[in-house]
Formats: sequence, C-alpha cells, structure tokens
Amino acid sequence: MEYEELKKGLYVCRSEIHSFGTDAFLLTGFSRYREKDRVCDLGTGCGIIPLLMQRMHAPREIFAVDIQPDAIDQLRQGIAKSDGDLRITPVCADLTKLWEGAPLGQLDLVTCNPPYKAHQAGILSENAQKQIARHEIACSMDDICKAAYQLLNYHGRFCLCCRPERLADVMCAMRANRIEPKRLRMVSKTPEDAPWLFLLEGKKMAKPFLQIEPALYMRSGAGMTSEAAQICHFGEHLS
Repeated sequence: MEYEELKKGLYVCRSEIHSFGTDAFLLTGFSRYREKDRVCDLGTGCGIIPLLMQRMHAPREIFAVDIQPDAIDQLRQGIAKSDGDLRITPVCADLTKLWEGAPLGQLDLVTCNPPYKAHQAGILSENAQKQIARHEIACSMDDICKAAYQLLNYHGRFCLCCRPERLADVMCAMRANRIEPKRLRMVSKTPEDAPWLFLLEGKKMAKPFLQIEPALYMRSGAGMTSEAAQICHFGEHLS
C-alpha cells in the first residue's frame, strides 16, 4: 500500500486491489456536491470520492460504504494520515441490506462508481476482491439504485459513472427504482474518439426530462484540456 497526497495534508491510501482512476475525479466534479449536503458514496473502495470532496467545499457529512473490510481499512488509514477533521464516516456494510442506523430518506446526494461489468460479462479475475470491484457479483445495478432510493430525500440526487454500453441498463434500473435520469454527459479522450465513460445524474421521484450536456474531452494536443485539468488537479466542479 502507498499514500497519495490529494492536496496539502489530505491523503488517500491506495493498494493494488483498492485503487482509483480518472473516473473518480470526473464523477466527483459532476456530482456538484454542496457544503450543506449530506452525502453517501456507495462502493467507496479506498474512499477516493469522499476524500476528493474534502479538497474544497466539503459536504457537512459523508457516509463512505463498502462491503470489503480491507477497503474500509484503507479509507481509515487515509483519514488518519490526513490533517484536520474530515467529515467522513466509514461504513463496512452490504448495500443490498444497508446498515443499522442508516439515514434512510435523509440524504441530499448519493454517488457511486459501480462495477462496470455485468455478472456474466468479460473475464473474471482470479482475485475475489477484484471480481467484486469490477463485476456485479456482490450487488447488481438494480441493488445500487434501490439503495440510493432508500437513502435519498425527496428530489435527492444520485450520480454515477459507467461505460457507455451500460447506459440503457443504468437508466432502466434508475427508473425501476423511481429515480428519474435528469442529466447526462459523455466523456471522450478527444473529439475524434468514441466516448469511454458516461456521467449520469438522477433525481428521486422527479418528472421526466433529460438534459444532455456537451461532451467532455480529456486531451488536446500533447496534454489535458483545460477543463479536464481543472477537474483532476484543482477539484473544481464539472459544469
């Protein structure tokens, strides 16, 4: 395991099993979290999304939930090494059952960077922990949306990211759990490339209307676009 400094005095503990990529930064920015929000990050892994939210305008409370004890231990190590009073509560729990005392119907925002592959899709890793992180083994997309619905208040927001081939699955799961897709943004490496990721926001018990935002391009010439650099390096909200 190793520590990575996200900003001065703020650390995430990463390992071969529980690490993170660019998608975590993009989802954090896309979520447009606010200081007054109560938040839950489902399948938090090493806690990268709750920790990124501490870089600026930290929400007043964040529950960071994962079924794997090793992941929650890494998050606790990151919190312990960081300076200040981080507003993060690590929770080792199965999101299909939630946990005793869970703030049902009380949260403003739920985020999730879910397993990108369906249960039967692709090649399974020999490592059971990697299987849970990459495939819908411990939970399905429907389970995730159901948990989000249970935690959110009326018109609370649910933000997630996933591969474009799963877009129909995600939207169907949201609607099946009374979360209406409201905002969608595709992410591509360059304008010439097909999208490799989508960012989607749904609202609990909202009326149908889906806003399609301009695509986000990650690279221009030899480096990052200015928008991508802002999100990944400075913690700005993704508009």
